Amino acid sequence: MRSRGMKAGAIGTAAVMASVVLAGCGGDSDPQAEDTGKDKGASASASSSASDGGSGEGGQGQDTKAVRAAYDKTAEAGSARMTIDMKLTAGEQRIATDGEGTLDLAEGNSVMTVTAQNKKIEQRVVDQVLYQKVPEQNAGGKPWIKIDLKKVAQQQGLGSQQLGDPAQTAAYAKAITDKDVEKVGTEKIDGAETTHYRVSVDVAELPGGELMRQQLGPTLPMQVWLDDDGRLRRQQIDMTVKAPASASAKPDSGSSPKELKMSTVMNFSDFGTEVDAEAPPAAEVTDMTGKALEGAAQQG
Repeated sequence: MRSRGMKAGAIGTAAVMASVVLAGCGGDSDPQAEDTGKDKGASASASSSASDGGSGEGGQGQDTKAVRAAYDKTAEAGSARMTIDMKLTAGEQRIATDGEGTLDLAEGNSVMTVTAQNKKIEQRVVDQVLYQKVPEQNAGGKPWIKIDLKKVAQQQGLGSQQLGDPAQTAAYAKAITDKDVEKVGTEKIDGAETTHYRVSVDVAELPGGELMRQQLGPTLPMQVWLDDDGRLRRQQIDMTVKAPASASAKPDSGSSPKELKMSTVMNFSDFGTEVDAEAPPAAEVTDMTGKALEGAAQQG
């Protein structure tokens, strides 16, 4: 049976898609990526990691068990408030995206406001369909656009339950072994005491692993902060992604960047909060799924 934890990854990626259309990029992950999320809402009280239960077979096994269980424990809360920060660097270009809202961890629906390139975007995800309302941008005279995330995922060779890779967190848990988990220490995030873990995910063990290995490289670096109830309070993913070959020829841009650097940080709080996610009236929505698929095909 499909676990509710699998939904959270899809929602995280839906938020990121407010500014970056999901595309088939290839890449090499950077296991030494900088902790970009440490300065938002966290007062670091870093404890020693190796001597604090993270070393030795017993402690290491417990750490791995805690990380693997975190996604289901988070989903058991039913819903949460979420913030997401994404930073993308490609050569001289830098794009920052911030979002906040609520998400239903059981159904996978969400309501968020996303700020990207100085524009506020109202966003909803309902039944794995992304709806966005961008001020002063009416496609076909209608205020809302929609993108069917299932179709985008399928085009990239991903099943619907893989929707949201690389932020499909429940699948990550299954690809983590004892040697992949390092206990970093403790930090306080939004008033909650948390334990910080650094994780290296074996991409080959993920669903569609061979395709993902070609896109992301052999490993994916991830960090998680778990509260005393074992729930996710923060998740951070850092990647260095090689630009697709087809993206290297842009008529007006000279030489395109050879790689992209991406950092995504998600914070979770107010577990059990109410989520009111409804699709906009059909008469107010323009379907942009086709254009999203075309864009993804050109990137791939």
